[in-house]
Amino acid sequence: MNILISGAGIAGSTLAYWLARHGMSATVVERSAGQRSSGSPVDVRGHAVEVAERMGVLPRLREAATRVNRMSFVDAAGRRVGGMRVGRPDGGEVELRRTDLAGILTAAARDHAEFVHGDSIASLTQDGGGVDVEFDSGTRRRFDLVVGADGLHSNVRRLAFGPESRFVRHLGLYVATLPFTGRVPDPSEVVMYNAPGRSATLHPSNGEAVAAFIFHAPTLPGFDHRDTGRHRRLLHTAYPEPAWRLPELMEQVAATDDLFFDAVSRVRLNTWTAGRVTLVGDAASSVSLFGDGSTLAMSAAYTLAAELAADTTTTALPRYEHRHRTLAGPRQRHVTMVSRLLIPKTRYGLTTRNLLTRLLPTP
Repeated sequence: MNILISGAGIAGSTLAYWLARHGMSATVVERSAGQRSSGSPVDVRGHAVEVAERMGVLPRLREAATRVNRMSFVDAAGRRVGGMRVGRPDGGEVELRRTDLAGILTAAARDHAEFVHGDSIASLTQDGGGVDVEFDSGTRRRFDLVVGADGLHSNVRRLAFGPESRFVRHLGLYVATLPFTGRVPDPSEVVMYNAPGRSATLHPSNGEAVAAFIFHAPTLPGFDHRDTGRHRRLLHTAYPEPAWRLPELMEQVAATDDLFFDAVSRVRLNTWTAGRVTLVGDAASSVSLFGDGSTLAMSAAYTLAAELAADTTTTALPRYEHRHRTLAGPRQRHVTMVSRLLIPKTRYGLTTRNLLTRLLPTP
């Protein structure tokens, strides 16, 4: 089979590797010329650890891993008011920067697949035998299958299934991340400041710290995830107080050219397949917060490649979807619960959270 993958991120690169291992031909098209450096660290856990091990990249993931083992909650003066252990002490998961994970997976797949950067899919026309694809560059090619691995704002999903508004539901949160160049005293500790409905976090990552903001807000009219100027204004409005290290963080928000900002959203479709077009990763079932998306993306890509190798597309695609929905569904429901723990909406909720984390052995 000759398969086109839209998106050279975690799902797309993993899928390209495993398609090649199963004897199929994979072409990966990626709109951006390179990988963005920001983004919160992500987790590789559960089945995704096994996938990484089978790809031979697990040692590289461990080399790039963070050394974080705890999270501390601080007040406006920077005093510790609560906290919890994070990660698994048995080493059964790996936390690393999203860009490091994507880079390692892309390097593993590059010798086995065709990568086309700086281009994107403009149109899809399918029939019983395949899909005719026209690219933004004007190139036209035909593939047996097209896979959308292009994230929450999937272009493939829009072309094959319909507008984003039909499938993407805002969860009442916005998230922003950027590289942080200031001092982070402890490489093993994530520090989070909270006010009601808001958090600001410094994550030491692996020597290249990341600042993150999460705040509750209703759907913003005309929100555009690409409008960096508006994103800066929204952050300055949401975090006006001179508490903790917020003034320093706001200076970096104003200066950075690498700011990620988006609505925390859930993607839900009745089916992930439309003829000879299917979806994988966040394009199909985004949870878009707290690191689980990368684990799900790797697992989904591995499952999809295995099913395509075992049978025809008409049988393989429904089986892939059935198997992976059992993993993605609980993770999507988990987002609401964790957000209540990390970003309580009231001062009473913050006080209760902090007290509980001091009294209970929270994993």
